[in-house]
Amino acid sequence: MNKRFSDLIMASIKNRFSDIHITGGHPLIFRRDGIIHSDKSIKWSPAEIDAMVKDMLTDKQLHTLKKRWSVDLALSVGQVRIRINVFYTTRGLSLAIRLLPETIPELNGLNLHPSLATIKDLRAGLVLVCGSTGSGKSTTVAAIIEEINRTRPVHIITIEDPIEYRFQPKKAFIEQREVGIHVPSFKQGLLDVLRENPDVIFVGELREPDTIRLTLNAAESGHLVFATLHATDAEDAIYRINNSVTGENQDVIRYQFASALSWLIIQQLNFIEKAGFRVPVLAILRDTPSVKGSIRDNKLSQLETIMQTSRNEGMFSLELYEREFIDTRTSFIHPHKTFGMMAETSKEPDFKSSLIDPLAVQDIIYMTSVEDDLKREEEAKAKRDDGEQQYVVLEDDVDLEELIAQFGREGETKPESDKAGR
Repeated sequence: MNKRFSDLIMASIKNRFSDIHITGGHPLIFRRDGIIHSDKSIKWSPAEIDAMVKDMLTDKQLHTLKKRWSVDLALSVGQVRIRINVFYTTRGLSLAIRLLPETIPELNGLNLHPSLATIKDLRAGLVLVCGSTGSGKSTTVAAIIEEINRTRPVHIITIEDPIEYRFQPKKAFIEQREVGIHVPSFKQGLLDVLRENPDVIFVGELREPDTIRLTLNAAESGHLVFATLHATDAEDAIYRINNSVTGENQDVIRYQFASALSWLIIQQLNFIEKAGFRVPVLAILRDTPSVKGSIRDNKLSQLETIMQTSRNEGMFSLELYEREFIDTRTSFIHPHKTFGMMAETSKEPDFKSSLIDPLAVQDIIYMTSVEDDLKREEEAKAKRDDGEQQYVVLEDDVDLEELIAQFGREGETKPESDKAGR
């Protein structure tokens, strides 16, 4: 690991940074308490960033960066887990870095509504946590799963891209799989997971139609399933689920979603002046008959009204939550007290099986480009068969007479109808 980079991460922890941005020839950018700052004394050249990234990435990650021009990864620096996106810009490679605690924060230390603690007792259903990038979705889910880990003897399997929080089994037995390292895709992970006897499943992000469909299948089949989704409100979240399919399938997936849904949580991180830092602000939708009926009937615009008028059933709109929970709260726990970045943990080492081909995942990731190449080859062959002009490059040692004879033999094998048409 690059020492300058490691020292930066350690200093960032002490100064309570949540995010760091590094780009070529530009001062270091960091975020603290939700506010962007810069440090002109710290700067990397594009060449220094290239060398640092090359040292940081595995061969497989480097291959992904070269092919896709961006790569996601998570790694540990000292006792800190960090999530990194490396991407290509006008300044060369840039890094967006999120600092994560090596120890998972407790749910009651995240300034969340106390009703979320009851989620740990659910036996089945879908808990969908939505919000923009950086809103704390993964942290909220991790804290709830850690509550289950602490209190219930169950089997938990996570499928993530990348793994952000490393769980240490307590009462629960936990297995974590990272897309691109331990499983080729979310789809394959979800196909596998139902054969692995889980009680609780965490799907890192719902993006592709197959992932959404399989996640709903798992929730309907008696598992407790957690998932995250990029959405700004409940209507937007269900709209995205609905539009993952087309035509009559939309009715099917709405019914399936209504049947599986237990909690839908929208999360924002807003700066609260009286606290002096960012605090989660939530909208909460629960699985009441009125909610399920509105989803099945595709009357999604009614959901906001339901949340505003169903306080007694544990629901909140964002405005109601801020007014009734945030504004009436007298004290808040600062994130740096909760996130214990320097805590010692008994982290398990990663083990690489000699029976697994690590490059096989790349074959799957880039299968589309391979299929496109094959398709182009078939089209080119079809054009040749239609009589378009062809060119052949001859090596020095090729017998020209034998080559001409070979073409003659191929012509003789053409169907009579084909010859007649030429």
